[in-house]
Amino acid sequence: MSDGQFSRPTTPSPWVMAHAGRITPGADVLDLACGAGRHARFLLEQGFRVMAVDINISGLDDLIGHPGLATLEADLENGPWPLGNASFGAVVVTNYLWRLLFPRLRDAVAPGGVLIYETFAEGNEAFGKPSNPDFLLKENELTDWFSDWNVIAYEHVTVDRPKPAVVQRICAVRPA
Repeated sequence: MSDGQFSRPTTPSPWVMAHAGRITPGADVLDLACGAGRHARFLLEQGFRVMAVDINISGLDDLIGHPGLATLEADLENGPWPLGNASFGAVVVTNYLWRLLFPRLRDAVAPGGVLIYETFAEGNEAFGKPSNPDFLLKENELTDWFSDWNVIAYEHVTVDRPKPAVVQRICAVRPA
């Protein structure tokens, strides 16, 4: 998703931190569209093995060689799904929306695994970028995509930090 430049937060999302405890200890976690790796770092500190994927993984250079980290540089929007049939104990996605990936995300979460997703939603255009509707979730869009999963938590809210924004977020467990 590229709707102009906006500053990238460096601390983990409170939503991710609040729900990471639902991930099975020691699980493999996919940090999709990982950016500079704020969640990869947090998840590694929690003892998870992390596959960090982004179009540019240079923000993870300081972690190269970490035994729990695998990285993959891939264009998620203009190339084939880079992970084949791999599945993970959890998938974490923040500040990224490419709707064509939702079926792949569903498949990437192993049965009994957790999806932690948070990104911008309709209404965010009042606060700036992203403002393109292609990159803003519609009301209840995440619950619609994961309606057959066990939804642990869902919100469509206005937040003040790291900057004022309208976000939608979900924590859901794939049926075993």
